Amino acid sequence: MLFAFSIAPSGSDDGDGSVGAAVAEAVRVVRESGLPNETTSMFTTIESDTWDEGMAVVKRAVEAVTAVSPRVSLVLKADIRPGHRGQLQAKVDRVEQHLREPGA
Repeated sequence: MLFAFSIAPSGSDDGDGSVGAAVAEAVRVVRESGLPNETTSMFTTIESDTWDEGMAVVKRAVEAVTAVSPRVSLVLKADIRPGHRGQLQAKVDRVEQHLREPGA
């Protein structure tokens, strides 16, 4: 199962409005979970074997941001496909394969 999510505080003490420090705390939780993960400019994606395992990491990441902000926004998207592993990269590989095909 893949869980793509974005967690951000509702405001920032940083002069330029950056929420990077708070987001880093959420990403730290994700990386410490040991689950396969990827962070991009807009989302962090994790891969877990079960719903409970993945959602537990999302919850801890939200709690990490809540510790530094009284209001937090969460956007969550899940690809629930039990029995499939390695999809964090495999899904991208399948798209890249199609792009390499003639006429793509």
